[in-house]
Amino acid sequence: MAGLPGSSSRKGVLSQVIRPWTWSRTALRRGFQGLVALSVLPLAPMTWAWLTSAAHRVTAEPGTRWTAEVPAMPAALVLGAGVWNGQPSAMLGARLDIAAELYRTGKVRALLLSGDNSRRDYDEPSIMRDYLIAHGVPAGKIVLDYAGFDTWDSCVRAKEIFGASRLVVVTQVFHLPRAVALCRAAGLDAFGVGDDSSRDWPMETVAYAVREFPASAKGLLDSMVLHSSPRFLGRRETALDRALAG
Repeated sequence: MAGLPGSSSRKGVLSQVIRPWTWSRTALRRGFQGLVALSVLPLAPMTWAWLTSAAHRVTAEPGTRWTAEVPAMPAALVLGAGVWNGQPSAMLGARLDIAAELYRTGKVRALLLSGDNSRRDYDEPSIMRDYLIAHGVPAGKIVLDYAGFDTWDSCVRAKEIFGASRLVVVTQVFHLPRAVALCRAAGLDAFGVGDDSSRDWPMETVAYAVREFPASAKGLLDSMVLHSSPRFLGRRETALDRALAG
């Protein structure tokens, strides 16, 4: 049976598309440029985060004077990282230890704990507070943000709800570039301190580091393109003002 009209020409075009060795030199060059663009595109958000934060972060290396590299700021923003059976996860505990050290050494005067309390039976900020109080931080210097559902929300709420303008953001090293970049995009003068979790949790760190690729893309979209609002904003709170004044 004869083919449909035009079917042979369509087959010819398709054949050329799937056989790059039949392309012209110009088509090959453009195809190569397209492949390079596609391969680089996933790295763009990570590159943005790294470059934006490069001069504004330090790793809290044990046995070093890392606190000397941290500028004095009014407050530290500690980002939640999971709680289990009423206790901080290991990574969250490391963040809280860094925050307590920043307070003890006078680098910050108050701690803003931002985490997830979306369910009645799950309360990151309160467990973070209890851990810090048990490690010598006065309760009056601790402020809780119960609606820090992601990094962008935590940064925007620190500025818009709690009135922060300058702060140290505390997290793990793999998350630090994105956290600092997002807080700075939210209008905060932010410096970051990170725990190098790869020493104690190498496999988990690799998994979380891989997650930073899509998370950085979402962060770039939220902060620089969509200017997204947090899930909850609400009215201005004065708890951080009181903690700093006390």
